Amino acid sequence: MTTKPKLWLMIILMMFPQFVETIYSPVLPQIAKKFSVNDQQASQTIAIYFIAFAIGVVFWGIVSDRIGRRKAMIYGLITYGAGTIIALFTTDFNIILLARVIAAFGVAVCSVVTQTILRDTFDKTELAKVFSIMGIALSISPVAGLLTGGLVSAHYGYSGVFSTLLMLAIALITATFVFLPETQKTSANETRFIDVLKKMSTDKMIWYSVFLVAAFNVMLFSYYALAPFIFERAGYNTTQFGYSGIALAIGSFIGGITNKNLVRAGYSSAKLILSAALLAASGALGVWFLQKDIWFLLSMLFIVAAFGIAIPNILSQALNRYKQVAGTAGALFGLMYYLIIGIGLIISGWVQNLGLILIICSAFSIGVALKYKARAIL
Repeated sequence: MTTKPKLWLMIILMMFPQFVETIYSPVLPQIAKKFSVNDQQASQTIAIYFIAFAIGVVFWGIVSDRIGRRKAMIYGLITYGAGTIIALFTTDFNIILLARVIAAFGVAVCSVVTQTILRDTFDKTELAKVFSIMGIALSISPVAGLLTGGLVSAHYGYSGVFSTLLMLAIALITATFVFLPETQKTSANETRFIDVLKKMSTDKMIWYSVFLVAAFNVMLFSYYALAPFIFERAGYNTTQFGYSGIALAIGSFIGGITNKNLVRAGYSSAKLILSAALLAASGALGVWFLQKDIWFLLSMLFIVAAFGIAIPNILSQALNRYKQVAGTAGALFGLMYYLIIGIGLIISGWVQNLGLILIICSAFSIGVALKYKARAIL
């Protein structure tokens, strides 16, 4: 019988990649000044993070099927720690980019292997409930990162942020070593990777799920990539930008709790995903009209609430037909959507217009959600 992992540890591991990324967001203007690069170049450090993250998702997902979930998690966190050490001590912007690649590659283990462990451990009904809890964590983690990043960077600069991340990495490695059991039931066949790839590449529901996850993440992380410069131009400092996370926390909490209650009430994932897409569109329009004023934050509440509703429903349903190869399937699924997120954030960094990006992504998510819902009914 498989030993169930500690839920608190699963929550922290699931939260960590987004916390890692958003704690870094408030220091983007400092990075730009310190290393003499422009806003667009500084924003690209977020985009490159997601591309390296996508590669890491594939690697650790496959490795977790080969050597087990626990070992893969420990090795991934150690890799992340190594990247953070490099970032902490470098004085070269190109080395910062390299360090971000290494760190993102390593921390990807928290996303793919945590989801794989949950799919190992819980059946379909339990999984939806667990992912509703994870949805709250996923919506809160960027906010926690933003607040922490704002406070730490104001007092200790970007080096303080990287020092904080290194200490957290050490704590997580220790907790994983002590508390995480092995949940893999059987080892995967060496031939399964190609078989799974062929099956997933022709699975329309997989593609709909990929596009939806990507669209909602681009909406959320475009805020973290672009808003620091909006705040700076408006005369606000990094601490004040960090406090904007309190406003977003309200939307995150509302979205997560609403989703949890609706899942328990029996609403289908397809309906909840479509509702989230419509909610995001209303928020996108508000940001478009208000983005030159600090009040655009009120509209961002709709975006983060929509994220908290949509993401757990997409993730909990996406790989139900791939439980026997959960690590490999999760790796491929993650690769697909993280590459699209990376490309989307590169475009977002070039455009430097938050409202426009949100409108495009929310409109796209509505179209895909309609197809997802129609396909789910069949």
